[in-house]
Amino acid sequence: MTGLLAAVSEEPTVHLTSQTRILAAIIAVAFMLMILELIRRDRLQERFSVVWFIAGLGMLAGAIFPGLLAGVADVMGVRDTNVALFSIILLLLLGLALNFSVIMSRQAAQITRLAQERALEKAREQTRSGENGGEPSVRGAATAKDDPDG
Repeated sequence: MTGLLAAVSEEPTVHLTSQTRILAAIIAVAFMLMILELIRRDRLQERFSVVWFIAGLGMLAGAIFPGLLAGVADVMGVRDTNVALFSIILLLLLGLALNFSVIMSRQAAQITRLAQERALEKAREQTRSGENGGEPSVRGAATAKDDPDG
C-alpha cells in the first residue's frame, strides 16, 4: 500500500532514451522539410504552412527538451504528461478545424459572389446582343463558325 502511495505522489517525469529523442528529432525535421517541399511545389500556400511549421517546431522542442512537457503538464494542472500531450494535440486539432472552417466559409461566400457576377455579365452580354438587332455576340459568332451543323 505504501508503495502505491509513493508511486502516486511522485512527480511526473518523462523518460526518453537518447535513441527515442534522436528519432523524434529526425521525424520533426523530416516533417518540416516536407512542409517546405510542399510549399516549393505550390501544393501548400505559405499562409497555411505557418501553423504546420510551428507544429514541427513544437515536435522538435519536445524531442530536444523532454522535460518541457512535464513543465507544461504542471502549468495545466495535470499529473500525467500523456494527458497533457493529448490535450495539447486535441486543442491544436480543434484550432485547425476551426481555422479551416472559417477559410471554407469565406471561400464559399467568394464563390457565390463570383457566380452572381458572372450571371450578371452574361445577362448584360445577352442584352447587348439583343440591342444590336439580334446579331450574335463575338463569342457566339466564334462558336457558330466552329460548329459544322450551324
